[in-house]
Amino acid sequence: MSKGLSLWFAVSSIVLLTAAAISISYSAWLPFVLGILAVGNIGWGFIIKGRRSRS
Repeated sequence: MSKGLSLWFAVSSIVLLTAAAISISYSAWLPFVLGILAVGNIGWGFIIKGRRSRS
């Protein structure tokens, strides 16, 4: 995986997890949605890394 793509997944995951942490005080369901999106984003990064390493 290129450095730019790795940086994108790292930063976007940090932003999603930070937003989930901040939203805990505002809402009950929003942190769960953002947490699921963050885990999905991390998983998607691993999938892309695995597909690019096979090629």
